[in-house]
Amino acid sequence: MFSDLKKLGRESLVYGFSTILARLLNFFLVPFYTYALTAAEYGVAASVFAYVAFFNVVFQYGMDQAYMRFSSDKETGDTLAFSTAFWSVLSTSVILSLPLWLFPAQIAAMAGIGAENAVIVRYCAAVLTLDALMAVPFARLRMQHRAWFYVGVRTASIVVNVLANVLLLGVFHFKSDGVFLASLLASGVTFLLLLPCIIQALSFRFPRPLWAGMLHFAWPFVPSGLASTAVQVINRPMMLFLTDQATVGIYQANYRLGVFMMLVVSMFDQAWRPFFLERKDRPDARQLFARVLTYFFAGIVWLSFALSFFIPALVKMPIGHYHLIHPSYWHGLSIMPVVMAGYCFYGLYVNFMASIVLSKKTPVLLWATLAGAAVNIVLNLVLIPVSPMMGAAWATLFAYAVMALVLFERGRCCYPIPYEYPRLLKIALASLVLLAAALAAGHRAGWMLQAGLLLAFPILLAAMSFFDQPEKAAIKRILIGEH
Repeated sequence: MFSDLKKLGRESLVYGFSTILARLLNFFLVPFYTYALTAAEYGVAASVFAYVAFFNVVFQYGMDQAYMRFSSDKETGDTLAFSTAFWSVLSTSVILSLPLWLFPAQIAAMAGIGAENAVIVRYCAAVLTLDALMAVPFARLRMQHRAWFYVGVRTASIVVNVLANVLLLGVFHFKSDGVFLASLLASGVTFLLLLPCIIQALSFRFPRPLWAGMLHFAWPFVPSGLASTAVQVINRPMMLFLTDQATVGIYQANYRLGVFMMLVVSMFDQAWRPFFLERKDRPDARQLFARVLTYFFAGIVWLSFALSFFIPALVKMPIGHYHLIHPSYWHGLSIMPVVMAGYCFYGLYVNFMASIVLSKKTPVLLWATLAGAAVNIVLNLVLIPVSPMMGAAWATLFAYAVMALVLFERGRCCYPIPYEYPRLLKIALASLVLLAAALAAGHRAGWMLQAGLLLAFPILLAAMSFFDQPEKAAIKRILIGEH
């Protein structure tokens, strides 16, 4: 069991490298955009990226997930599942992108970015098509455990995107269209790097019964993906309607500081799905999945405290005459603990997805995300007028909690996993003790006290007899440097 868990951890780190690099570079591109573009031009770019997030779900419609599920079935095989998914995505992408190519000015006007930005619509049509075509090949790399090649291709795409942004906006003085031309160049390079892998795996077979089965498995990912995207971004336009632009800007700047927690969950998610799919037939599979949740929950709770303690200090640390974000944004830092807690619940949601996917009850994903989106919308309407930024953060937290709860309840019925509830309770109790201590210290808590609280977390777990003998032996080997 420990060897399997170590493999999951290693692959999480490898996959996470490209994710971390992408998130960090995109984060640090924000100051560059604010200097290279006017506020209106940056608003156009931000609005279009929101539309692209929704359209990506529609263009890909879960076929990468369907490929991963069906390729692990011996009667289907990898090549047939890959080809069926790829040809399906290619056909639908051409159909979906055609209106964007034929009527870009009309669509730009309807989207509120102005007909003069019609070229952006065409850039986005090309990016959406290329990204959809690459979704299944990337999934195949994950199933083959070619993590380093996966990371290499992703990293090349990120580097091209950043360099193209700097060149087009900083040297050639492109405006909003330059942001999306850079994205198109990055997607084009990525597709060329994946092309040999695509050609190697592709056949001209397209069995309709298999396609129908894959489509039936995949379609719930569309509404659930749209609802999930709404959970993540719907509070921005709602805050804009209920408050003002400055409040939205402060909230966005501080919420993006939570990217570090999102990175951890994304890293885990990249490795978790192939992990449980490949081990689903093992006799100890369910016990293994339960142990994963225990370790994940302990790690993610500890990390949420660490980031909540130290990110505000890092933000306020001077870097020459500057700071990570402008001091006028600092009063939004109070949302950090709530943002981190929200990502903890999202991590639980990712864990509970194993039961749903393995039982092929993917329609549950639709109801979970729709419930989360509904809760988010209602709570934003209620809480934002009372406390704009904190209300929006709490609404997102409760949305993720509802999504996790729905998957947990349905998973117990369709694919029960014997989770280690006593150990999970001990983790929750230890976190409550730390939370109470942090709240009691308040603003008086310096970095030494915060570090002490973080150190106290595993000590509290040990005092509650959380660790069993094999775990104690493993920890001892790590501490004394044995392999």
